[in-house]
Amino acid sequence: MATTLENEASQSTSALGPLVGLAREDIIGAVALLLRETATDPKRTFKHAQSMGEDMIKILTGQSDIAPDPRDKRFKDQAWQFNPFMRAGMQYYLAVQKGMSNWLEDLELDDLERDRARFISNIIIDSIAPTNTLIGNPTAQKVAIDSGGLSLIKGLKNAYDDMVHNKGMVSQVDKKPFKLGENIATSKGSVVYRTEMFELIQYAPTTEEVHAIPQLTIPPQINKMYINDLSPEKSVVKYQLDNGIQTFLISWRNPSKEQGHWDMADYIRSCEEAMEVVANITESDKVNVSAGCSGGQTASLLASKMAAEGNDLLGSLTLMVCVLHPKQNDIEAGSLISENGLKLAKRRAAKKGIIEGDSLARGFAWLRPNDLIWNYVINNYLLGQDPPAFDVLFWNADATNLSASLMGDFLHLYETLAFTKKGEVEMVGHKVDLSKVDSNLFILGGVTDHITPWKATYRSTNLFGSKDITYVLSQSGHMQAILNPPGNPKAKFYIQKGKKKKLPKTADEWLKGTEEVPGSWWPYWMEWMQKRSGDKIPAPDKVGNKNYKPLDPAPGTYVVEEV
Repeated sequence: MATTLENEASQSTSALGPLVGLAREDIIGAVALLLRETATDPKRTFKHAQSMGEDMIKILTGQSDIAPDPRDKRFKDQAWQFNPFMRAGMQYYLAVQKGMSNWLEDLELDDLERDRARFISNIIIDSIAPTNTLIGNPTAQKVAIDSGGLSLIKGLKNAYDDMVHNKGMVSQVDKKPFKLGENIATSKGSVVYRTEMFELIQYAPTTEEVHAIPQLTIPPQINKMYINDLSPEKSVVKYQLDNGIQTFLISWRNPSKEQGHWDMADYIRSCEEAMEVVANITESDKVNVSAGCSGGQTASLLASKMAAEGNDLLGSLTLMVCVLHPKQNDIEAGSLISENGLKLAKRRAAKKGIIEGDSLARGFAWLRPNDLIWNYVINNYLLGQDPPAFDVLFWNADATNLSASLMGDFLHLYETLAFTKKGEVEMVGHKVDLSKVDSNLFILGGVTDHITPWKATYRSTNLFGSKDITYVLSQSGHMQAILNPPGNPKAKFYIQKGKKKKLPKTADEWLKGTEEVPGSWWPYWMEWMQKRSGDKIPAPDKVGNKNYKPLDPAPGTYVVEEV
């Protein structure tokens, strides 16, 4: 089961997006809507109750043919098919699920209200699944018998540990095997510059020659930077170094309540500062930038500001799993977000100063409870097993706080659709206009990414003024779309056929004209990068220079700092 948990949870890593503005009033409102519809039309409610009652009679008499969706992994145990009591219990649950779905379809709601009602009802229905209990889970019962009850004792211990050490949230990962600098984030390098907000890490070259133009990676502000340098075989940093790229990485400091005033302007200034240091160290008049998720939004604002000011330091720009033109139906629970809810969420965050990382993780988990909560309740508590020791999940559990001011700015980007308005929205001291950005652009999406859906990432190709834009679609979801190194036999990606430079306007048009390429997209991206990284020069024999001397070894001090 551990492998299943790894796969499902790694596709559901938390990310900064409009859902940080989801207020409890929006959720309560969706529940109130369901209650209101139940009370206002008793005849309709009775009709569906009667239909559900007919299903129950068929179940009692053994005549029901209700069966789970073949993709529903909760009912894989053969007991659900051959044990009449278990089968009846499963069918009762599925009958309720079916009845709720039919009732929702019959309600006189607009599309937005229906989406809200469906989302909330699914969370409620998922929570009452028989598999979430010992009495309703045949696999857990068998394990308890086979282990002489030891699995239940271990499950109680796991639950106690979570209550005491994990703030009541069920653990998604066994953190014990991982240690930064030893088996996670092991690439050699040093902090070469430090401010109150960030550390700049330069990694030591691994080749005799390097490309003259360096690359700076801007990570998301809500996650720690070492997602770029997990194990050596999954390290984007190591891959860049081994291919002659001079590699720099920002490590954001985890803000405390006192730093709740840090806003987007502060982060953009930090990025500009980092680029200037990189240029000084490498003596390059260009710096290529790579960024993912909310780091991509930050990098896009940075590119817009630099273009507005006539600053030509930016070379090429790589954006991974990043949405700049969001639509409400792009994301799960997007229908729950309201204008009033966004205002309330910002007001509460401003009062607290920060949004704590574990609070964000908890809220995110409850939006995908089957994948991120109930799977682990079953594994950790009912089966008495440890959660998987998986590096991506270790990183995901190492969440950081979000300053209230920065949250407000991200929500402002979402509310105003600032990236889609050419010079209409003012942020970080300029009018945002991506059409003025002419950098060579590489954009990555993930086929199964539900956090930043690939068709939403494709819309970014229409926003920039760049004449050289490459779009690549990786066969995976969110972080796994990025962490897709060579050697994975199942890996594949999609690119535009032929040598046409201009991309189609829509994602669907683009998809029709693509070809499937087996293997990792990393070599394709690296070839693209190398062409835009200048001539080869002798590799420096040490990191930093006389102006920026090496400080602490990579991965630095901010990444391990406790708040």
